[in-house]
Amino acid sequence: MVDELQVLRDQIDEVDQQLVELFARRLKLVAGVGEVKSRQGVPIYAPDREAAMLARRRAEAEAKGVPPDLIEDVLRRAMRESYASEKDTGFKCIKPELSKAVVIGGAGQLGGLFAHLLRLSGYPVEILEKDDWDGADALLGDAGLVVIAVPIDQTVAVIERLPVLPADCLLVDLTSVKSEPLAAMLKAHTGPVLGLHPMFGPDVSSLAKQVIIYSDGRGAGQYEWLLAQMRIWGARLQAVSAQEHDQAMSLVQALRHFTSFAYGAHLCAEQADLAQLLRLSSPIYRLELAMVGRLFAQDPALYADIILSSPRNLEMIRRYHRRFGELLDQLENGGREAFIEQFATVSAFFGDYADIFLKESRLLLAQANDSRHHQD
Repeated sequence: MVDELQVLRDQIDEVDQQLVELFARRLKLVAGVGEVKSRQGVPIYAPDREAAMLARRRAEAEAKGVPPDLIEDVLRRAMRESYASEKDTGFKCIKPELSKAVVIGGAGQLGGLFAHLLRLSGYPVEILEKDDWDGADALLGDAGLVVIAVPIDQTVAVIERLPVLPADCLLVDLTSVKSEPLAAMLKAHTGPVLGLHPMFGPDVSSLAKQVIIYSDGRGAGQYEWLLAQMRIWGARLQAVSAQEHDQAMSLVQALRHFTSFAYGAHLCAEQADLAQLLRLSSPIYRLELAMVGRLFAQDPALYADIILSSPRNLEMIRRYHRRFGELLDQLENGGREAFIEQFATVSAFFGDYADIFLKESRLLLAQANDSRHHQD
């Protein structure tokens, strides 16, 4: 029996080795694709091409008795690696006549990421940090693009400190709040102005499928080239007004970060045994705990600035706190039936999104469970 099992295992090892060779071949082909895309200015992420390819592979897998979800999972992981490797080949330069780009705060992580992407796209890039302001007039005097990438609490002050920029210079910020920085940029500069909010951290391997929100300031025709450049990087652009952005971010960022902070603080106050919780947890709780834990592996000043960036955020958190108490009162007063009734109300609010989120979360939970290393 042992010999028979070993024979099968050896055959599986052989197939796995063939898979490694095939993936190595695929990555070489992807490198060639990246070079062509770079020359032609084709975005690294092509959603229609990706969807069509996955549909074909799923059909082929099903015809051979292979679970289509398995093939899709493998290919999506391979494509994620492909997008990261395509980035290293560089990108077509949309505006080669641009004199230069200056990233204020470019030594930071997010500013550094944009400086890197601009350089990969063929633009001359210079960095201006807080100790360089004595030479700011000379550095910014002939800039075609100025990117503000400083902490939230310093953004408006830095914008107000800017010297007069060339009339055709594009002034951009990368801050996670939009109304105040956009108003400050419009006041400080007479030329084109654009507000950006990258909805990702600086540690992303590629901008493929990453969301960048943009808010119009002034001169849409003069900043369209930058939008086109970011699309080539693979980003998904979402246009929204500065006011709508800040309202949405009260829920998407401020409230979400605060609830994670509060849950982590509660675990700390209870002196919870994290190792035991992980051993006893289901994949979904492990994933939830991971999302809370990752908050505390990052810069506390960043999250303090996001949460405190607007009185609207604190008002939202206070409403959440009040609603939390109301729901607890319902449980205490009405018990099980009150909970079920409220659950049904919220379920109706989510509608079809509930089933969509259920499907998406199953994939995430399967991946989280697969990555665990169990020990007895």
